[in-house]
Amino acid sequence: MTSTDVLESTRHEWWRVDKNMLLARTVDIEIAVRKLLAEQYEVYAEIHRRGLRGVSGHDSLAGLIEEDLRLTPADAKARAERVLALHPTPTFTGQDVRAVAPLAAVAAAEGAVGGAQLDPIIRTLTQIPATVSEPEIRAGEKILVDLARVAGPKAVARAGRDLLARLDPDGKEPKDDDPKPARPDLKFVHHRDGSLGVVATVDQEIYARLRTDLDPLAKPCKAEDGQKDPRTQAERYGDAFGDYIRMKTASPDLPGQAGESTHILITMSYEDLIRDLNNAQLELAGPLNATDARILACDCRIRPVVLGKAGEPLDVGRSARTVTVPQKYALTARDGGCAWPGCDMPVFRCTAHHIVMWRHHGETKIDNLVLLCGRHHKLIHSSQWKVHIAQDGLPEFTPPAYLDPTQTPRRNTLHLQI
Repeated sequence: MTSTDVLESTRHEWWRVDKNMLLARTVDIEIAVRKLLAEQYEVYAEIHRRGLRGVSGHDSLAGLIEEDLRLTPADAKARAERVLALHPTPTFTGQDVRAVAPLAAVAAAEGAVGGAQLDPIIRTLTQIPATVSEPEIRAGEKILVDLARVAGPKAVARAGRDLLARLDPDGKEPKDDDPKPARPDLKFVHHRDGSLGVVATVDQEIYARLRTDLDPLAKPCKAEDGQKDPRTQAERYGDAFGDYIRMKTASPDLPGQAGESTHILITMSYEDLIRDLNNAQLELAGPLNATDARILACDCRIRPVVLGKAGEPLDVGRSARTVTVPQKYALTARDGGCAWPGCDMPVFRCTAHHIVMWRHHGETKIDNLVLLCGRHHKLIHSSQWKVHIAQDGLPEFTPPAYLDPTQTPRRNTLHLQI
């Protein structure tokens, strides 16, 4: 009988096992856990390769991992970074970019290294300058992986610093000691991965005004378990900036376009509108998929322009009615914030979502509305999660079958306790 057989037969009676076998079993379990995590990385890599939005409805791999596995944002981000570094990733052109650490991926699949050793290896390889040849990079990676098989993360990190010092002896170029005076500018950026960005340089007055407006919105939120807000400072300010823009653009005092208040013009064919196919066209931002177009339609002034097969306008609809102030107060009293199970986002960071979609003749009334933060508003439109109002008048969310085979409805009890 092997040691594995003994452990299997006595796994509920560890007091019978001698100390050497106990110690050996802890190592066996660690290797098994590492192998399973490596397999999970491979699965997530395939999901990413097929397209996150189409497979899961999430915008980012870290978001999928955080939501489905109920991890902290930091843990989810770490796993996502390992997935993208250990396996080839597709670009916006559909071609795969080679993995950052392919040798480390092999060692991970063997159970020889875990996340603690993978992270310094990946961090080192991503800092190697582009002037270093591929054979030199792989030789350096082999040194680190071989060390990780027998050493801990501190030793691997130290070896990584030594490797960087040898491959990039000059280090980063020093910054200019005499910076040029700031000239206000604003750029709208389309990144290669399809995401959009804003890069701005402002003067002291605008900087102070913006910080003054954003600071209250970027305060950490208290989580359900009493822990600190898991978001980084940059993520909090990113959320705050989005809320700030939504609040500002909803103001009736802002300048209008073509004699109307601020609105969104979405153009798509009648067939695509009905069958959820293809893309819409969003003014200024460019192509927009049908799912995101429906998200915008939930709580904004929207003028749909339906086109025929030849591109001719068939129907220019009236601006849809938004949620009224009394309705928003009622939703605030009922939901208390984002109604998604476990979400602690406050009311001012939420918008009203139509449970039965507006395009399906859903009405703007309380029993067809639910408050959702921006992240979960996107997810309810693009994933398999469902929401309905229960008999007691409160919103309930049904998870996808792959998360819960029983599909037991869930509620957000955080806001109900306030």
